[in-house]
Amino acid sequence: MAKIVCVLYPDPVTGFPPQYARTSLPALDGYPGGQTLPTPEGLDFTPGELVGSVSGELGLREFLESQGHTLVVTSDKEGPDSELDRELADADVVISQPFWPAYLTAERIARAPKLKLALTAGIGSDHVDLDAAIARGITVAEVTYSNSISVAEHAVMQILALVRNYLPSHKIAAEGGWNIADCVSHAYDLEGMDVGVIAAGRIGQAVLRRLKPFGVRLHYTDKRRLPREVEEELGLTFHASAQELARNIDVVSIHAPLHPETQNLFDEKLLATMRPGSYIVNTARAQIVDRDAIVRALESGQLAGYAGDVWYPQPAPADHPWRTMPHNGMTPHISGTTLTAQARYAAGTREILEDWLKGTPIREEYLIVDGGRLAGTGAASYTAGEKAEEEN
Repeated sequence: MAKIVCVLYPDPVTGFPPQYARTSLPALDGYPGGQTLPTPEGLDFTPGELVGSVSGELGLREFLESQGHTLVVTSDKEGPDSELDRELADADVVISQPFWPAYLTAERIARAPKLKLALTAGIGSDHVDLDAAIARGITVAEVTYSNSISVAEHAVMQILALVRNYLPSHKIAAEGGWNIADCVSHAYDLEGMDVGVIAAGRIGQAVLRRLKPFGVRLHYTDKRRLPREVEEELGLTFHASAQELARNIDVVSIHAPLHPETQNLFDEKLLATMRPGSYIVNTARAQIVDRDAIVRALESGQLAGYAGDVWYPQPAPADHPWRTMPHNGMTPHISGTTLTAQARYAAGTREILEDWLKGTPIREEYLIVDGGRLAGTGAASYTAGEKAEEEN
């Protein structure tokens, strides 16, 4: 029998379960490109319920315990005396989320001699030391595409919120004011602007497609150029580097993975080359930008706004400067964990566990490392540092 340790974010502060705004979810036929949605043999939750927090347990407890397996669910993941560290010694499976990552470092993997499967409930497995997993023969899997569109929608929302100065305007209304001049003194139309994405994988392309109807000029950079028919369909301008793109846009949305080439990519030097009054939205990884350089650029006016939902560290401390810097639209790391997305990534987690526990092959598109070897196109992309679409 297996022991599964599942690390999820804490329950709502107002208590669990919450009241749900909607009683059903729209039905999807599949993902763009033809990949099918998760197909587990069963589900022990109603899609649309909060299953991504501790009490939701990804809907796994009945399924696992009915077969004699042990499930431990916790949000306590930091420090040597955390519940995660205490449970690692005899864990066969660790499930984590990009929004509340349980970092499976080489040191933690060394303290988990029985660990055979590291499973990401969602997409983005960069919290797992892949080299250590390969050396130990550990399988690393994630629920590919389950929340890519969720992240894309969040990025588009934040672009509009920044450019239209929505958040300060809403605050004025909520506090009883009617300060129209104050609202519009930092508000513009998105129409006619140059908007670019850093990395045009699944999420980046979804952002581009959703922005096209706004009448903007679309730009992108990626290690692999998109097919000509896609560029023509969307009216895309390709740039060979992020540096070239940054000089030619008004708004940039970041969807690249974090690796040595992208760490601190948007530093003081690069920010200075951007058009004065540009906007940045970052739903990829916080360390792709220089934290303090972003603050200074907002204070000087070089940037007109910065938004995103990724921080370093996560959760961010109360005194993190991004909480209080001017013209920010930051949220906690929530873009990929809507109730809609949870239904998909919880179902995909169940599907992966069903297959693994039966000893049958896990879907190739879910595999990053398969028992000690890189597996499938997803793993190749991680290795090349190009898995732009799999970061949330």
